Amino acid sequence: MDVDRSKHFSILDEIARNLCGHLNFPTCLDAAVLVRNVLNDPNATTERVAQVVSVEPLISSKLLRLANSASYNTSGRQISDLASAISRLGFEVVRTTSLAVALDQMLRSRNLASFTDIARNAWEHSLQVAAIARVLARRLGRINPDQAMLAGLVHDIGIFYLLYCAAEFPEYSNDRSHMLELLIGWHGSIGESLLHVLGLPENITTAVREHDRLQNVETPCSVSDVLYFANLLAGCDHDWLEAGLPPEESALRKIDQERFADLIEDAEEDIKELKQALAA
Repeated sequence: MDVDRSKHFSILDEIARNLCGHLNFPTCLDAAVLVRNVLNDPNATTERVAQVVSVEPLISSKLLRLANSASYNTSGRQISDLASAISRLGFEVVRTTSLAVALDQMLRSRNLASFTDIARNAWEHSLQVAAIARVLARRLGRINPDQAMLAGLVHDIGIFYLLYCAAEFPEYSNDRSHMLELLIGWHGSIGESLLHVLGLPENITTAVREHDRLQNVETPCSVSDVLYFANLLAGCDHDWLEAGLPPEESALRKIDQERFADLIEDAEEDIKELKQALAA
């Protein structure tokens, strides 16, 4: 769908300034930025990461919950200290968890009150895609499952950021169609820019950029491939994003969705547990 940029110039201009130079993140992204900074240090140790993460109880508790979940605790040995949890999970899951906390806090902010239904739908969908992506990557055996989970969690991050920023512009809170037009036209590019600023690996940003493009993939072998199929398998995607799809493309997507439907059905409990661990 082509969207007239001039109709949204004010908010897009402000966001462009926020994402360049001296960053002006919402406070709910502060913890994610702090974690990004320490993880970008090639000499970062588990102890150093644990020290930084420990100042944010929500991130710490999620990491411990994940570390003791069946998906990561194959030995059955419960752990209770943060450093051991990080060692078991790896730095990629620390990054994912910090972003999950940031998105959850953004969801609860007053800025999103006018469009709670859109934000809640996007959050539930993101959690579902993240959990499916990890399970699918693990079953396929060719792709890092935790990178796939991270890609799933952040693939719609542009929706949250645009909803948050739009609270400062009354023309959006008073006009739902205007808001939806902004999301349809710009959530993808804004989300990709935000991921670059947050320092996510290039294969993650590439996967996010391509996740809703019809693929011609016989055997999934990259994070992009897994994210595409996970997004389809999650179902219940945003109706307002898919309204303009040609019938032939919708039919091809349906075929792709059915390719791994049995696998996801078999992994239903794993997916449920991962969702709960990220969202709780």
